[in-house]
Amino acid sequence: MSTLERLLDSGNAFSEISVQQILEEAGVSRATFYAHYQGKSEVLVRLTDDLRESLLALARQWDPAAGEGGPDRLTRFFEEVIKIHRTHQGVLTAVREAASYDSAVGDFYTADLESFEEATLRTMLSEQAAGSTTADVDAVSASRIIVWGGAQAIAHHIKIDDGAGDAAFAGELARIWWYGAYRRPTEAEPT
Repeated sequence: MSTLERLLDSGNAFSEISVQQILEEAGVSRATFYAHYQGKSEVLVRLTDDLRESLLALARQWDPAAGEGGPDRLTRFFEEVIKIHRTHQGVLTAVREAASYDSAVGDFYTADLESFEEATLRTMLSEQAAGSTTADVDAVSASRIIVWGGAQAIAHHIKIDDGAGDAAFAGELARIWWYGAYRRPTEAEPT
């Protein structure tokens, strides 16, 4: 798994990396490889699974009602998410690439984002029940937009920005989430 990550981090496209290249770089035999993996896609999924779990744990910890800070605390959350994405950019790019043509990776990628969508939906529904998020927010649609749109926006940002704009990007993403969904003014409130 570390060999595949190293190859991806060095700029190789997942589709251009062969099992043979992984074997040679890792110094393992074909028999050993296939005793543990069905193919390179499974290596990618396993490599990404730990990363997904750490990001999901971070997302589950975020609670809009906890403590002080509102959008500032959410900005710090997104700075951490962007940092993790930037650190694992090669792997995450490979997952998005392979998801378009490999059904196993595509299913994993979809399930991954659906897990984040479910966590966001639970938080949003909890906030609505507490009266902190207005009832006019369509929690299902908002959760979908937040997660799927946010994932694409973060991926694109990392691709085109060297890191200098991470704090500004995290701040804008936080304010869009905070004021666009979590603390959206009601229809009667001035905007």
